[in-house]
Amino acid sequence: MDEGGIPLLPDSLVYQIFLSLGPADVLAAGLVCRQWQAVSRDEFLWREQFYRYYQVARDVPRHPAATSWYEEFRRLYDMVPCVEVQTLKEHTDQVLHLSFSHSGYQFASCSKDCTVKIWNNDLTISLLHSADMRPYNWSYTQFSQFNQDDSLLLASGVFLGPHNSSSGEIAVISLDSFALLSRVRNKPYDVFGCWLTETSLISGNLHRIGDITSCSVLWLNNAFQDVESENVNVVKRLFKIQNLNASTIRTVMVADCSRFDSPDLLLDADDQAGLPCRVFDLGGDTEEEATDPGLLASGSGHVKEGLRRVFDSVLDGHGQLSDCALETKVAELLAQGHTKPPECSDADTRNKYLIFTTGCLTYSPHQIGIKQILPHQMTTAGPVLGEGRGADAFFDALDHVIDVHGHIIGMGLSPDNRYLYVNSRAWPPGSVVADPMQPPPIAEEIDLLVFDLKTMREVKRALRAHRAYTPNDECFFIFLDVSRDFVASGAEDRHGYIWDRHYNICLAKLRHEDVVNSVAFSPQEQELLLTASDDATIKAWRSPRIVRVLQAPRPRPRPFFSWFASHRR
Repeated sequence: MDEGGIPLLPDSLVYQIFLSLGPADVLAAGLVCRQWQAVSRDEFLWREQFYRYYQVARDVPRHPAATSWYEEFRRLYDMVPCVEVQTLKEHTDQVLHLSFSHSGYQFASCSKDCTVKIWNNDLTISLLHSADMRPYNWSYTQFSQFNQDDSLLLASGVFLGPHNSSSGEIAVISLDSFALLSRVRNKPYDVFGCWLTETSLISGNLHRIGDITSCSVLWLNNAFQDVESENVNVVKRLFKIQNLNASTIRTVMVADCSRFDSPDLLLDADDQAGLPCRVFDLGGDTEEEATDPGLLASGSGHVKEGLRRVFDSVLDGHGQLSDCALETKVAELLAQGHTKPPECSDADTRNKYLIFTTGCLTYSPHQIGIKQILPHQMTTAGPVLGEGRGADAFFDALDHVIDVHGHIIGMGLSPDNRYLYVNSRAWPPGSVVADPMQPPPIAEEIDLLVFDLKTMREVKRALRAHRAYTPNDECFFIFLDVSRDFVASGAEDRHGYIWDRHYNICLAKLRHEDVVNSVAFSPQEQELLLTASDDATIKAWRSPRIVRVLQAPRPRPRPFFSWFASHRR
């Protein structure tokens, strides 16, 4: 300033100087005088700082809910849960899964030590209850989920049956008394299971048909097995789906379509310039089945003719089919006349989707199956064991299939249930599966794909920062989680990762001493994240903003820029 209080430098020149500074220096310079303070909050200045600091593509617009570029910069820097605040060491072996209650007051953890632990989520997390499943012949616990009103906990694990056969089992635990209410067999064990309603859950069973052909049956189970009347069903068959080429149904979850119309974050595929969006809308596993709906009602004549052509070709020596390929072809032809088509529903009805991993080429899960659950199917009341199903309708057709052309190792739904996030390790481009027992090699890089369940399109570019190293036959599930603004995942590189859902950028790496198997955001407070690892620990991470609030001697936290200046990442 000169003696008259007039600025010696015009705003435009101060602005140009500030452009060459970093974010912390701009904020510090804003304390010098009123003129510099005004320039330091300029929207164009912070827009430039934002794109430069976070390396966001310039064609990506600002988050639609953001009020200013400065506040948006602060949100990504100050409100991401990246500060470790507590390490829980009560488990004695690898921790495989974490799940929060819907209220956020509690969470559960599963481990190779064969316990399900339930925790109080206070400012300091404390252990509330530990259930040891070894007395029930479990080998370890692997998955848990709270029902909608947080009164029951579904816990899934590996069960050691007769002759050391490995299958799965689901247990229902009361959260009032911690009593074990019921147990349900679950095969294969990595179906995991899930809640459909507050008192009913979905499990799986597997039936072998041939060497590489099977069928998966999905069951609806009442959580309370001690019914008063023998006329009340405690189980009901939902769907029976054919599996080809040694594949099976795994990892079931339920999406509520009624929540699609008010999404937390609208990810519009049209905004992704130059991104080819895959469309998935396949009603069956074969091209013939998808393109010729008359096959389902044409009776056995078409099937017999198809089988005759296949066998004639083999006997004449024209068809060079392996035993596996011949079995698959015959199974496909037999299923064409015995598959129940998807049921039509009122367009205004908001039903639920059953989502699971599957495949049609090899045993490694490379497809996502989607099956609509209609209102009359959401209760165990009604026909048992598929009564009312016609004799010809042996299998159920899928409504949609997503093929990711790689090994699926994780899935998670956004809070609004509209977007499905998928961890996948890609197959080499152009790879062909010649033998279902020898799938293509998979990439070490994990692609995080996003699919819109309302439009049935792939949206966003794949997120890539985390890695995995195990081959196809040793792959295990890495549980991801999605909050309103962020998506997080573990990895085999001993880190958890957090991305911003809108900008598609990696915001934080969270270190462990071994593989990170599972992550979980608090459903009520996305600035709290939990990570679980093979190092037998659970770590709690909070945002810098929350840490400052909790540590401040007075209710008023320190200004954002002073924390930024002294704690650069």
